[in-house]
Amino acid sequence: MAKPKTSAWPLALAYTVLILYASLYPFSDWRDQGIVPWFYLTAPLPKYWTWFDVISNVLGYAPLGFLYALSAMRSGGPWRSVHAVLLASVAAGLLSMTMEGLQSYLPVRVPSNVDLMLNFLGAWLGAVTAYTLEKLGAIDHWGRFRARWFVRDARGALVLLALWPVALLFPTPVPFGLGQVMERLEAALADALQGTPFLAWLPVRDIELQPLLPFAGLLCALLGVLIPYLLGYCIIPSKRRRALFMAGTIAVGIGATALSDALSYGPSHAWGWFRLPVQVGLAAAVLFGLALVALPRRACAALLLLALALQLALLNQAPASNYFSQTLQTWEQGKFIRFHGFIQWLGWAWPFAALIYVLVRVSRPDPEP
Repeated sequence: MAKPKTSAWPLALAYTVLILYASLYPFSDWRDQGIVPWFYLTAPLPKYWTWFDVISNVLGYAPLGFLYALSAMRSGGPWRSVHAVLLASVAAGLLSMTMEGLQSYLPVRVPSNVDLMLNFLGAWLGAVTAYTLEKLGAIDHWGRFRARWFVRDARGALVLLALWPVALLFPTPVPFGLGQVMERLEAALADALQGTPFLAWLPVRDIELQPLLPFAGLLCALLGVLIPYLLGYCIIPSKRRRALFMAGTIAVGIGATALSDALSYGPSHAWGWFRLPVQVGLAAAVLFGLALVALPRRACAALLLLALALQLALLNQAPASNYFSQTLQTWEQGKFIRFHGFIQWLGWAWPFAALIYVLVRVSRPDPEP
């Protein structure tokens, strides 16, 4: 039997995209200052720094080093050793060096040799952590756990499930409501086609979009949690393990949503979203999740397609509220400015990526447990 494909490579790629976005945001007003992009390597150390900058630079690259090293070790061969630490550290260091050099062309970014050193340190610590866990047998333990819990071809679903709580960190118009893109897409297309005859080709809605009613919010919360349930059920054959997975999913979803509100409004407002419609929706999601634990995997995939289509239709028939727009400014103008765009795009794209994954999956025979 072929060895299951590792999920580390796709996650490493996704995290690399996050680093690229965070390092080069806002991607505008590029200019040549007449200096070489590696001048910062020999520049004097900065006089002013904060602990937030130090911690964020170290912790920002630690997962990257961890995923790079884990990907190398999972590939087997000579990299299943301390060489993986060297490879991951050098690769992450070269990425950081490139990003710092490119920042010399951005007026709002300042390349720093200290940032480079802290990034390298973070990547090395992450790679050492992966190597240590490998030597302690934790990575092999995860491999055995994965073999017991999931079907062999589970990598795509596992990557989507790992990214789901990250997508929830960006404020959503309704709790667990990922994928509201229609209004923004229409506005972006109208701006792009302004002054061209193609502007008249855009469809115009006959009625003004109305805010979601409480029942619709309840349904969005129900579907928002049911969708990752069903995605997990597509790759988990055991009924008992499905029930345990359901409990873990709802706990992670609630925690990620509370953290999102805490980051946006402050810790005292972490549970402001947990109102009656959401409570009823989550309770219904638990009941539905338990009722569906015995459903065959292909039937779970078909039901998942229906749930995704229904939630996207509901969310994209409602406007983004003014209150939600003010929420976005907290991320766009505050300390999350470097990450808001990536996580925002992740929140928009996640349901569509899940839709494509399930469509591809149902077109193939069921994988072996």
